[in-house]
Amino acid sequence: MSPFYLDRTSTSPGGANIVVLLLVLLLITNKLKNNKPITKMDIEELEKILLNLAENNTGLVEKAKETNKTRSLAIEVLENTFDHFVKKHYKKLMEKFNISEDELKEINSEIARLNPKPGSSYAGNNKIAEQIVPDFTIKILDGELDLTLNSRNAPELHISREYNNMLKGYQESKTKSKSQKDAVFFIKQKLDAAKWFIDAIKQRQQTLMVTMNSIMHYQYDYFLTGDERKLKPMILKDIADQINMDVSTVSRVANSKYVSTPYGTKLIKEFFSESMKNDQGEDVSTREIKKILETVIAEENKKKPLTDEKLAAILKEKGYPIARRTVAKYREQLDISVARLRKEI
Repeated sequence: MSPFYLDRTSTSPGGANIVVLLLVLLLITNKLKNNKPITKMDIEELEKILLNLAENNTGLVEKAKETNKTRSLAIEVLENTFDHFVKKHYKKLMEKFNISEDELKEINSEIARLNPKPGSSYAGNNKIAEQIVPDFTIKILDGELDLTLNSRNAPELHISREYNNMLKGYQESKTKSKSQKDAVFFIKQKLDAAKWFIDAIKQRQQTLMVTMNSIMHYQYDYFLTGDERKLKPMILKDIADQINMDVSTVSRVANSKYVSTPYGTKLIKEFFSESMKNDQGEDVSTREIKKILETVIAEENKKKPLTDEKLAAILKEKGYPIARRTVAKYREQLDISVARLRKEI
């Protein structure tokens, strides 16, 4: 073993070799100063280290050259063929720059690491994350659905006994001055207002519970299973007719309230959807069709994404005869790009 053995597990090969090289050179220098002979072993050790350094540095240089080449090509792609890159015209890019598919993948990876808004890192993020507190909770207890109103949105209110006793004391007093009469009138007025407010809160809670209970039973199969394909077509009027209330009342509940379910917290309006006829003449929810469309796109071959026409044909095979324009509309609502922009290498 060399007298200059170094544990190289904690340093890079290049770094370890440099340390040993310095030690060997120091030893040789000392020997020369002291007129001591330089042994064959010293020369061999020095040669070995120099060879290792050359090999390591060659690898690093080659890697750096490769990285610089990829980076240079990425810059050239963005500066000269930005439209082709954005529109994913990969064949045109490979032809123009005379590169292989693997090289184009490396260029894509290099560009994907870039921050399109570098200035944002210097801007203070003062936004406070909004935490959603659900208004309702639906649980499954012994195979049945259980609906409760969140206590934070349904505080239990009552009139203070102290004010009731004060009013009673004034009323039972035999001698009443003008100031006492004014006090009785004031307290009675405020107690009546408080009672009215408490009744209004209870009425609101009842309206919320009746509305959500109707929605829960209308979409019973979904809340029991979490399968979005079991969502029935449902519009505001369907619920309004069931609970004998105005459509605007149901709309206010649907658009602003959240419900906690075993499958996550949902905005109530998500359970409303229009209906369409399937190939068997049955009414199905547009949410069901969108879910199937999303699944088909997720499972497509990303090298050859499905066009809207092909998606319409697949949906027709599955029993949902809808037009290409309707597929395009649903795709846009799902925030999914056209086939050309979904293409991957």
